[in-house]
Amino acid sequence: EKVDVAFSDFELRPYRDQVKPVLSQFGISTILDYGCGGSDWTIPKFDESGLSAKDYFNLTETYRYEPARNIDERQIVDCVLSFDVLEHIFISDVPTVLRDMFSYASKLLVLNVACYPASAKLPNGENAHITVRGPLWWKGMLDSISVEFPNVTVWLICSTAYRQSTAFEMWSGGMWQSSETFVIEN
Repeated sequence: EKVDVAFSDFELRPYRDQVKPVLSQFGISTILDYGCGGSDWTIPKFDESGLSAKDYFNLTETYRYEPARNIDERQIVDCVLSFDVLEHIFISDVPTVLRDMFSYASKLLVLNVACYPASAKLPNGENAHITVRGPLWWKGMLDSISVEFPNVTVWLICSTAYRQSTAFEMWSGGMWQSSETFVIEN
């Protein structure tokens, strides 16, 4: 019963204006919202004009994955989006979850990770953000896994405080492999 009210915010909403041109740039028509919580891509009023998220981003299909709600529509799509999820994953499971995310993305992986403690506590009293690491830790983790999926471009947005974030330049393992130099900066 508590699950119905938990994870109810559409975490992508505050980033919609930044995400929309990226999805357009990559020709994204199908999305998997990985760890979607209560996000519903089909209901109106995602933006001020009253559009649904699906219509706002001009998508043909949207799929969701939220194990806390027994929603599992995972399948290969153009883009996997995950907002405010990874910091809730136990640190030893992070590489497995990231590989799972990559495995469903054919073009693009867009991640937003909170790098600060949550205001919410778990029933055992621990912080709800159980893996709090800095932006460079997350970038390093993704760098090491992205080389296994060279055709998937990654866009990592790290929130350093509530509604304050910084985005890394987009990259892919394929970009590095096709580079004419051995030095990779970023």
